[in-house]
Amino acid sequence: MKTRTELLFEKQPGNNLSIFITAGFPKKESLLEIIPLLENSDCDIIEIGIPFSDPSADGPVIQQSSTLALNNGMNLELLFKQVKQVRPLTTKPIILMGYLNSLLKFGIEAFYRSCHEAGVDGLIIPDLPLKEFKKEHELYIKKYKLDFIFLITPTTENKRALELATNSSGFVYLVSSNSTTGTENKNRLDLSEKIILLKKSGLKIPLLIGFGISTASDFTKACEQANGAIIGSAFIQLVKNSTNLQKDIPQFIQTIKTKSYDHSIN
Repeated sequence: MKTRTELLFEKQPGNNLSIFITAGFPKKESLLEIIPLLENSDCDIIEIGIPFSDPSADGPVIQQSSTLALNNGMNLELLFKQVKQVRPLTTKPIILMGYLNSLLKFGIEAFYRSCHEAGVDGLIIPDLPLKEFKKEHELYIKKYKLDFIFLITPTTENKRALELATNSSGFVYLVSSNSTTGTENKNRLDLSEKIILLKKSGLKIPLLIGFGISTASDFTKACEQANGAIIGSAFIQLVKNSTNLQKDIPQFIQTIKTKSYDHSIN
C-alpha cells in the first residue's frame, strides 16, 4: 500500500508546499489548532518538529520555538497523543522532524510503532547516519509502513547523494545551503548539479528544497528545479507574531502558492 506522501506526488507532481511547525509552539496545545488550519489551506505536507534542546540543523527562529515548546512541557508522548487527535481532521501527509537522541531515549521500535499508531507518514532525522539507519532503523520503517527522508546538501559527495536518495522514501530533502534553517538567500548554493545527477541516475523519487525558503519568489524558484519546497522559519515567525491564526495562516500560504505556478517535473 502506498503512503499518503507517495499518493500526493502521484496526484500532484509539482508545486508542493510543505509547512514546518514545532510541536508545543507557541502554546502546549497549539498543534490542535494549527493542523486543522493547515488542512483547510493550500499547503500540501505538514512537517512537525520534535522539540530538542540542541537542534544542530536549525537556525535561531526554530531553536527559540523549540526552547519555548520544551518549557511549555511538550514531549514525545504528548506529541503522539496530539497527532492522533488531529489525524482524522487532515488528509495531508504528516512528517515528523527530530534528532536521534530523542528517538533513542524513547526507544527505537517504540518510536516507530508510536508514529504508525498516531498516523505519522514519515520521518526526517538529520543526524541519523545512513549506516546506522540500515543497521537498526530500516527494519522498523518498513514494518510500520513509514517513509524516511534523507537530507542532501550542495556539498554532499555525488556517490553519497545517490546512496541517500536511493534509501529515501516519500521524497528527498534538498538543503539549499550549508548553513542552518532560516538563512538569508545570499548563502544559498546551486543545487542544479545534484538535481541533474539524481535525475540522470534514473531515480524517480520527488525532491523538495528547504532552508532559506521564505517568500513566494523563493518557492517559485524552488519549483522550477524540484517538486516543491519546505518553509519553516518564516512560518514559525508568522505564528509567533500572529494575533489571528485563523486568518493569518491561510493568507500566508495563499500568498506563497498563488504567486507561483505549476512546473512540470520531467
